[in-house]
Amino acid sequence: MCPFCYIGKRKFEAALEQFADKDKIEVEWKSFQLQPNLKTEANKSTVAHLAESKGWSLDHARQMTQQVTDMAAEVGLHYDFDKAVVANSFDAHRLSHLAKKHGVQDALEEALFKAYFTEGKNTADYEVLTQLGVSVGLEAAEIKQVLESDRYADDVNHDIYQAQQVGARGVPFFVLGSKYAVSGAQPVETFKGALNAAWTEWKKEQPLTEVATDNNSAVCSPEDGCEI
Repeated sequence: MCPFCYIGKRKFEAALEQFADKDKIEVEWKSFQLQPNLKTEANKSTVAHLAESKGWSLDHARQMTQQVTDMAAEVGLHYDFDKAVVANSFDAHRLSHLAKKHGVQDALEEALFKAYFTEGKNTADYEVLTQLGVSVGLEAAEIKQVLESDRYADDVNHDIYQAQQVGARGVPFFVLGSKYAVSGAQPVETFKGALNAAWTEWKKEQPLTEVATDNNSAVCSPEDGCEI
């Protein structure tokens, strides 16, 4: 639901593409609800909802969202806030955890962002979520089982709790190597710097690995003395 998260995703991806060890980086998505109590209103656009919640006119709301639309266009994204519908995100987050189980979490997140910001789909609707899940390789039957139960609800809530523990009060919020954080849709250079710092720190903490051993190695140890 956060327009800056999609923009931040693109900027992080651009930084990662330029990172020499990108094939060694694992990306894991975490759940964070901006409006956990939001009621889904499929017939109301986010522009109308923003105007109502802020006490603005529709014209003023459109002016404010246009600024974000322009930011999105700079990274190749097309936003249509007049089409985007008001939708609670909890079930979409649960579906993201199912996608994580099958190794397609990033693909699903991309599909969710596009469905919400570009295509004007109701991302709280089970049929829509099923279609999106199937499009990235999930089985429709398993998606149905998840959505019609409370499966992964605890995982979503645990992610939200973790976010509070690391000091995330808004999104996007990127944590790298459990030590470095980038808050907001920062410039690509900022993400590149954070990636390099986190990677350098991670390598320092890795234990040395023996690269060659054989029975005739000349080795001395406190326990066995020298093997001659």
